[in-house]
Amino acid sequence: MTKKIPFLFVATAVVAGCSSEAPAPTDYATEAQRIAKDSIIIDTHVDVPYRLARAPQDVSRATGSGDFDYPRAVAGGLNAPFMSIYTPASFEAEGRSREAAEELIDAVEAIVANAPDKFATATSVADVRRHFEAGLMSLPLGMENGSPIEGDIENLRHFYERGIRYVSLSHGSANHLSDSSYDENRRWGGISEFGEEVIAEMNRLGIMVDVSHVSDDAFWHIIEVTRAPVIASHSSARHFTPGWERNMSDEMIVALAETGGVIHINFGSSFINEQARAYAEAMMASGRAYRAEHPELDESFLYRDYPRIYASEHGPLPYASLDDVLDHFDHVVDLVGVDHVGIGSDYDGVGDSLPVGLKDVSSYPNLVAGLLRRGYSEEDVRKILGENLLRVWADVEDYAATTSSST
Repeated sequence: MTKKIPFLFVATAVVAGCSSEAPAPTDYATEAQRIAKDSIIIDTHVDVPYRLARAPQDVSRATGSGDFDYPRAVAGGLNAPFMSIYTPASFEAEGRSREAAEELIDAVEAIVANAPDKFATATSVADVRRHFEAGLMSLPLGMENGSPIEGDIENLRHFYERGIRYVSLSHGSANHLSDSSYDENRRWGGISEFGEEVIAEMNRLGIMVDVSHVSDDAFWHIIEVTRAPVIASHSSARHFTPGWERNMSDEMIVALAETGGVIHINFGSSFINEQARAYAEAMMASGRAYRAEHPELDESFLYRDYPRIYASEHGPLPYASLDDVLDHFDHVVDLVGVDHVGIGSDYDGVGDSLPVGLKDVSSYPNLVAGLLRRGYSEEDVRKILGENLLRVWADVEDYAATTSSST
């Protein structure tokens, strides 16, 4: 990382009877707005599709709710939010996973079709760069939970054709591909044999492998199997939440970087500091008990609705601060360098748990200003905002281009 020490003023010097005036303090907010406007900002995890499936809205206009809409995204400089195609873990046993994923992809395609002057489908690095030059917002797709593959490699190929460009192998429970960090049932002790086959085919097709949500053993298994760089689409540093498997340990971050990959920092407060994590653990235990009494509620209820019920009885979550989030970026950079960290906010996916100063997609300039205040160069900031992910994505595309096209 090219870190430059912030330098707010220089005392007036008097040399040979002549004085020199101190330079004006850096206006970080103005600089941040400029950089956010001129850079490609990629957020690898935005849960708009699932939000709209539950409460339809026109996100091409100001919505007044949720974390994302077009006016706020433009204000924040966002250019390429990966739309999360999220399937609750419970759908696998019910045989509904593929159907649910198809519906969410349909919803993203409808967003583009209804506002083609604002949004465009993106399935490649070239698409993102072309849309940026044209003033369009790219909507690439990432699949959160690989259960829609449903044990059939042809389904993976189908979803590639529909635009999926990363897959998180599991979510809240172990599935037919991988164990989950949230599930004490370690069905595979890592990933399944079919999971290995899926990773090889993702490499061949040009789909990024996402290690967010998988168990530690599954992570190490993935690192052994993959031949292309991997990403963590929305995870943070376990250093700040000791013992919590959903975040990544220092050893895992180093191993991910050695593949050429990138960890994208999740903004949810419980991912960021231990006080919020402890609150979240108590809330989840209470939520699981509540859900046991209400079996009609699916897994996503725990993450999106129950927090409001819990807060009404126990008080609000102790929100993380912008500085807390910046500490995660610093930690990763200190470990592996600035080329291996990016943004995976989890907007519209972590409910009312976002840090002060990062409450919605208009807030990216606040992150940029914070990085500048901490001494990051403009070049390094642009890497964090999007160039790191574009590099990894291009590497995955290049690997796919060198492998057999036969199926």
